[in-house]
Amino acid sequence: MNFDDTLDAVGLLCPLPVLKARKRLKTLQKDQVLRVLADDPAAVIDFPHFCNEQGHALLDISVENDVNVYFIQKA
Repeated sequence: MNFDDTLDAVGLLCPLPVLKARKRLKTLQKDQVLRVLADDPAAVIDFPHFCNEQGHALLDISVENDVNVYFIQKA
């Protein structure tokens, strides 16, 4: 999947992955895609909730080397 920027949040615990993603998304243009790497178990719940509340599109969640990869399209 194509993306415009990557945020490495591996090793960070809730709520830091979502807070850092929110900050990074502010630097992107509408419809650009942020790829977030996170291994916090709560992120599987937090990112869909965050995207739903903020209007961003959660395009995909995959797993690479035991790390969850989230693709978020900025609203």
